[in-house]
Amino acid sequence: MSQDLRHLANAAPRIMVVDGSKLVRKLIGDVLARELSDAIVVPCAGIGEARAALASGAVDLVTTSLSLPDGDGIALARAVREAAGQAYVPIIVVSGDAQSHLESRRFTEDVTDYFDKALGHTALAAFIRGYVQPQPIPGARVLYVEDSKVVALATKRMLERHGLTVLHFVGVEEALEYLETHRGQDDVGCDLVLTDVYLKGALSGNDLLARLREDFRYGKRRLPVLVMTGDGNADNQSALLRAGANDLVLKPIEERLLVTKTLFQLRLARLAEPATLDA
Repeated sequence: MSQDLRHLANAAPRIMVVDGSKLVRKLIGDVLARELSDAIVVPCAGIGEARAALASGAVDLVTTSLSLPDGDGIALARAVREAAGQAYVPIIVVSGDAQSHLESRRFTEDVTDYFDKALGHTALAAFIRGYVQPQPIPGARVLYVEDSKVVALATKRMLERHGLTVLHFVGVEEALEYLETHRGQDDVGCDLVLTDVYLKGALSGNDLLARLREDFRYGKRRLPVLVMTGDGNADNQSALLRAGANDLVLKPIEERLLVTKTLFQLRLARLAEPATLDA
């Protein structure tokens, strides 16, 4: 079951293209095949076909139009989030009217991003490449909470190899003290939090997650949180996501998977920043 909840860092990403128009599905699929030769395109005409496709296998990214024969892109995004193992797959709404929906705040947190179809399908392929093959973000700061010296050293090296700066704390208490010194400032002190669930101190990774979301009031875009867990219980994993974790990193840690998740969340947070300027 735990395998189903992984964000797949595939060399051959599965990309679901949902659109009521067979022509549009073919156009997007053809461009993706040309621009991302290893991609596997899963075309779907609507929410029903998408549900069936999700039941047969995980996908790495979803594009959807806003208007679908059996609902809309927002409903599709919700269906993807509800599907087992799809809690944190990027979902991109492709629409010629995306900006007005963004400004009216119709998009929910289920939607990762939006793309203006007027830019063309080739531009869409480049946009998708940024998600399934994310580029390094040198200098980005990861606040990392881990009480095992051996695990911390290995994980820190994984992240630093990809140009990331790691601020390591052995306990939640020390991490909170550091974050408190940045409360109320534009710079919250780090760009992403990576924490283990079970720690030897009085506070756990669950406690840190709760403090960040409820006390500090940092949303998922303001401060992404990745939670590391060796717990294979799907209900416990889902509870972490519902509590505000952006994503999970399952133990034992795989470097490519960890780095893919980290860079994806960092990129998403930076892309989402302009949207917060809306009144």
